[in-house]
Amino acid sequence: MRDVNAAPFVQQPLCASDALVERGTALVFDVTLWGQPARAFAMRFDGRAVAYMNRCAHVPTELDWQPGEFLDHDKRWIVCSLHGATYEPSDGHCIAGPCRGERLMALDLVEREGQVSWYPTPDIQPLSFD
Repeated sequence: MRDVNAAPFVQQPLCASDALVERGTALVFDVTLWGQPARAFAMRFDGRAVAYMNRCAHVPTELDWQPGEFLDHDKRWIVCSLHGATYEPSDGHCIAGPCRGERLMALDLVEREGQVSWYPTPDIQPLSFD
C-alpha cells in the first residue's frame, strides 16, 4: 500500500487489472534502478497485484526462467532460475536458498477502477528515453 506521507512521485500507469491473471504469466516492464536500466515484473497472487524488481536478492540476476514466468510448477512460489532461491509471492521474502531471510525489492502498486499503476521511488524510476 502507498504511504500517504511518501514523496510525491507521479503515478505510472502499468496495465489493465485484467491483464494480471491469478498466478499467471507476469507482466515484465522496464525501469531504472539506481540510474541503470533494469526490469521489474507485476503479477496477481491470491487476488492481489504485486510487483518486484526482476532481481534475485542473492545474485543480481533476473529471476524468470522464461519471459514472464516466475512461479514454480505448482504456481506457489517465485523461484530464481539461476540457483533456486524461493520467495513468497505475497511479500517477496526469501524462504529458502542462499538469501533466506532477505527479500525482493517491491514496487508500490495501486489498483483502482480497472487499472494497475506503480509509484516510483528515489531508487526505482520509469525508464526515460530523453
